[in-house]
Amino acid sequence: MRKLLASALLLVTLAGLCGYGFWTLQRPEGHYLSDLRIELALNQGVPGEHGNLLGIEPLLFPSDYQNLSRLHRKLSAYLEHARAQGLVNTRTVVVLPEHIGTWLWARGEKKELYQVTQRREAWQWLELSNPVRYGLALLGANGDDRRSDAHLRMKAAQMAADYQHLFGGLAREFGVTLVAGSIVLPAPYVEHGVLHVGSGPLFNTSLVFASDGSVMGQPQYQQYPDSETRRYVHGGQQHPLHVLQTPAGRLGVLVGSDSWYPANHQQLAAQSVQLIANPAFLSGRQSWQTPWRGNRHQRAAATLPLRRGEVSEQIAWQRLTLDASQGISSMSVFLRGQFWEQAGDGQGFASQADTLWAGSANPGARLLNLWL
Repeated sequence: MRKLLASALLLVTLAGLCGYGFWTLQRPEGHYLSDLRIELALNQGVPGEHGNLLGIEPLLFPSDYQNLSRLHRKLSAYLEHARAQGLVNTRTVVVLPEHIGTWLWARGEKKELYQVTQRREAWQWLELSNPVRYGLALLGANGDDRRSDAHLRMKAAQMAADYQHLFGGLAREFGVTLVAGSIVLPAPYVEHGVLHVGSGPLFNTSLVFASDGSVMGQPQYQQYPDSETRRYVHGGQQHPLHVLQTPAGRLGVLVGSDSWYPANHQQLAAQSVQLIANPAFLSGRQSWQTPWRGNRHQRAAATLPLRRGEVSEQIAWQRLTLDASQGISSMSVFLRGQFWEQAGDGQGFASQADTLWAGSANPGARLLNLWL
C-alpha cells in the first residue's frame, strides 16, 4: 500500500512538474494598438550641408516590448514622420533616450507581465516563467541588489542580440547615424562587429550604429550611475570616454547624468569632440519641476555648483549640461511613457554656441531637431 501511495505521489509530482515546465514555455500574444503620433517640439536652425542632431523622445509602455516588431513599428513610424518633414538625411545623427534598450528584458514574456500595474508583480511573473534561468542568474549576481542584477543578467545575451538587431536595423533602414540610447548589460564588448556580454558587473552602456547598420567603436560606459541604479549598476570610469567620427562631425556620448560633470566634457574636448549626444532618463510623473535630486552617492557630485533641492530638475539638468558643454553642440533626450508604476519624465533640450533651446511641453512623444 505504501509503495502504491509513493508511486502515485511521484506520478502526481512528475505530472505537476511537466505541466509547470510546459506552462513556462507558453507565450501567447494579445492584440495591441500603438499610438504612433509624435510632435515636432523643437526645430532650431537652418538646413545645411553639416547635418543635424535629431532627438526622439518616444512614448513607450511595457506592451511595446512584448516583441521586437511592435517596438520597431513605433520607432520607425517616428523616424518616418521626421523624414516626411525633411529632418532625415545622410548626415543626420539620431539620439534615442537612456534605458530604451534596458527594457528589452521584458521581451517575449507572458501576457500577464504586461498587464499588471506594479513592477514587483512583473518581476514575479518573470521569475515564475523562467525558473531555471533566473535561478542560475541569481547565483552569479553581484552588487547590493542581487534580484535586479539577476533579472538583467538572465536575459543579457538575448537583450544584446535584440538591441543590435533592432537599432542597427533602424540605422540602416533610414541611412542615419544612430545613438541607441542605453542598455544595462554585464561587461559588454564588441568583437568582429558583434555586441557580446561578459560575466562581470552590470554597466549602463550605449552603442552608436553607422548608416549601414554596423557598430561604431566599443560600448560607451556611463561613468557615474545615478542613485536609482547604483545598487546594481557599476561605474565605468575604468573605460575612458571616446569620440567617433560621423558624417556630421566628431561625436561623443554622455549617458544620463554624466552630462553634469565638467571632467567628462573635458575628456571629450581633448579628443576634438564637435557633437555630444546625451541619452537621459528621469523617473517620476511630473518630476521635471520637482526639486533636483542630485547624486549624493557620487563623490564627483560634491564639486558641482548646485546642491540638492535648491533648484528644479529642469533647471539643474539644463544649467549643468550647458555650463559643462563649453559651447559644443549637444542634445539631451528623455524616455517618456509608463513602465508599471514608474513613469518617465523630463523634456529634451539642445544647446549650440552656449545657447540653450527647449521644446514645447507636449505630454506625448516628441521630436527635437538642431541643424548644425
